[in-house]
Amino acid sequence: MKNILARFTVAASLAVVTSACASFGSQHISDLQRHPARYQDHTVTVNGVVTSSWGLPLVPFRFYKVDDGTGEVTVLSEGSRMPAKGERVRVKGRVEQVAVLGGRPLGLHLRERDLDVRR
Repeated sequence: MKNILARFTVAASLAVVTSACASFGSQHISDLQRHPARYQDHTVTVNGVVTSSWGLPLVPFRFYKVDDGTGEVTVLSEGSRMPAKGERVRVKGRVEQVAVLGGRPLGLHLRERDLDVRR
């Protein structure tokens, strides 16, 4: 009986640790696009390459797109650092969308909280 209880405890502990570690990793952009309601108003981290960036002088918002190989997402930044096209980045941000039409997100984007440019 003790042996069965010990095995169950070890298995349960591994399941908890594994699921906790998974939440600290980065999300695939395709997951954000397929299940926007699951991530809405949650902070996630994505890794990828900047495919485009744009902003206007004297406007506090800047935008750039990040592609992780599974999909592409727009990032809204209020920071002064704008990553250039081709740079590898790790972006932590809050998932937001403008609207949902026919079950598809419109204006799905990340509001940047932290940016790490990798060389």
